[in-house]
Amino acid sequence: MPHRNARLTVFGRRLLVERVCSGRPVAHVAAEMGISRATAHKWIRRWRAEGEAGLHDRSSRPHTTPHRTAASVETRVCDLRQSRKLGPARIGPILGLPASTVHRILTRHRLNRLAWLDRPTGTLIRRYERERPGELIHVDVKKLGRIPDGGGHKALGRQAGRATRNNMGFDYVHSAVDDHT
Repeated sequence: MPHRNARLTVFGRRLLVERVCSGRPVAHVAAEMGISRATAHKWIRRWRAEGEAGLHDRSSRPHTTPHRTAASVETRVCDLRQSRKLGPARIGPILGLPASTVHRILTRHRLNRLAWLDRPTGTLIRRYERERPGELIHVDVKKLGRIPDGGGHKALGRQAGRATRNNMGFDYVHSAVDDHT
């Protein structure tokens, strides 16, 4: 999703391509649209190579991560966390890794919170898990006192606020949260 002040959305890129395909120079179209020539050429090149799909936004996530921590090291980090209950600052020196890397590995494997582990066994605790949505619903009722016109006791004082508050009553807000995990 482009930011709200983006020069080119998908619609703007289509417009760019249409104007260039009608025979106008790329530099002129780029100047009209307030973008650089390089950006205009980039979108024209993508459109020629991929068609309509080339005008859509792409993920900025890299295809590969060549320097990612090896799976065997990640397994060792998880084992130390579950067996010894050590934190990133203690696991890092044991394995020769920075604490930030250890924390990232623990977060990836959902072991970053000691409270989520069973203390004696070190296994991940799942408090409950429901099969289908709607199987477990939390209902909460909140009671809200109505405030009269002119303010309540904070504005008028306890005695004055009491006189204007007769028969004001309460409003109730009901909320239901489906707890399918």
